[in-house]
Amino acid sequence: MSQPVAEGGKTGTDPAEAVTVCTVVPNASSIIRIDHLTKIFRERNRTVTAVDDVTFEVWRGEIFGLLGPNGAGKSTLIRMLTTLLHPTSGTACVDSYDIIRAPEKIRGIIGVCPQNSTLDIELTAYDNLEFYGKLVNVDDSILDSRILELLEMAELADRAHMKVQTFSGGMRRKLEIVRAFIHHPLILFLDEPTIGLDPEARHEVWQQIAKLNEEKTTIILTTHYMDEAEKLCNRIAFVDKGRLIALDILENLKQLIPAGDLIEIGFDRMDEGILSVIRGMALINSVEIKGTRLIISAKNGSKVLPEIVAVFEKFSVPMTSISIRSPSLEDVFIHLTGKKLDDGQNQDAKPARGGIPR
Repeated sequence: MSQPVAEGGKTGTDPAEAVTVCTVVPNASSIIRIDHLTKIFRERNRTVTAVDDVTFEVWRGEIFGLLGPNGAGKSTLIRMLTTLLHPTSGTACVDSYDIIRAPEKIRGIIGVCPQNSTLDIELTAYDNLEFYGKLVNVDDSILDSRILELLEMAELADRAHMKVQTFSGGMRRKLEIVRAFIHHPLILFLDEPTIGLDPEARHEVWQQIAKLNEEKTTIILTTHYMDEAEKLCNRIAFVDKGRLIALDILENLKQLIPAGDLIEIGFDRMDEGILSVIRGMALINSVEIKGTRLIISAKNGSKVLPEIVAVFEKFSVPMTSISIRSPSLEDVFIHLTGKKLDDGQNQDAKPARGGIPR
């Protein structure tokens, strides 16, 4: 990536903190440039590195996916990019502005839809948009038409003057997303936009996100739903334990694991003889055990599966389940980290009560 130019000097609230400052080219193909960004929370003897030396770029106009388990550092990274948190070290440029030197400028060109709802359910949909529009200084002469335009975009025009408390979860989420878009931001940050929604509502939100992107808005999407990232994102970054572990387009990410189909066989007990025989088969790429599952990568899964079943029968080892499929993003994540995306092994990196974030 093209690196931001570091300038000397110290910024931030802690005089001992040395934070680089970047200079950017306004018309660059990238709209966000992140350079060795780190966020550490410290409290007494406890230190948690929420974001660990992350460097990457986001291209103008793309939908960029940040994937990782809960507590992997996605939201902390977003909070730094949206100027809500001060980095411990490193820097980032949002369009032509540095996150440390020009937070007010950045807030004027971004929209943010947080993970937790901030709608006033006692107000109508129109009133929620009007209140937020005034907060972000949308001109009064165009505010009414802009509100009606966004309600139409969210398919909520017929409910403009109904209280939000009467809305379904999906309707509330769509309203919250267009609210963040009311001032035509260059960049829209969506933090887990479909969490807790039913499948139908999730698909409606997906359609809305795609519509917003058609308006040439760059969208940063954090999610732990693989299907969401596959459906929406131009490029996808995997984040785990605060670190960036992979970033590429979907097709290239899937090539990180051996090509071919994936066969999963469940078992209660395993015989080493089975593993030896299967590894010797011509169409087998790899064989590994994950708990009580045998994961086999094969060049032609449907052809080799009967042979694998015959091996289990030969060694009198029963199979509790069998499945065969093409590689998915979930498989890529397992390949890179050794665990499923929703294993829940990470905890949110937050300072303890009274602690000082660094």
